[in-house]
Amino acid sequence: MGKVIIKGFDELEKLIGQELGISGDLVITQEQINKFADATLDHQWIHTEPERAKLESPFENTIAHGYLTLSILPYLWDQIVDVQNLKLQVNYGIEKFRFNQAVLVDSTVRLRAKLISAVNLRGVIKANIGVKLEIEGNKKSAFDGEIVFLYHFNN
Repeated sequence: MGKVIIKGFDELEKLIGQELGISGDLVITQEQINKFADATLDHQWIHTEPERAKLESPFENTIAHGYLTLSILPYLWDQIVDVQNLKLQVNYGIEKFRFNQAVLVDSTVRLRAKLISAVNLRGVIKANIGVKLEIEGNKKSAFDGEIVFLYHFNN
């Protein structure tokens, strides 16, 4: 299945309540986790020390930072939807968001997205997208919630 192409509010509005798609798979590596730790100054051993994590962690391995899994959302979202004719897109908010399950190093994840609502606020489109980060081989999602984008389409 290809990307959903959206060129304006009318096309977006027709998709309300529908699943938009599923991203490709992405493997979360220890290198990604370490780089995220460096970028965020969060070097907690449960993320960055594989040998210690094998011995002391209840997960028996390192895990991705919850916010790392959130941070890959735009990359995965871009694999599902191609919003065209845009002047500007703004990340506006995150709602009803829960981290449900730790993502172990070397896990494969993918994003599932559904359009919850789209509202025209005097020319600026506010879109609420239901998101779920699935972990291969796991019944529980890594997270679920809603992201909110503001789309400024060209006239």
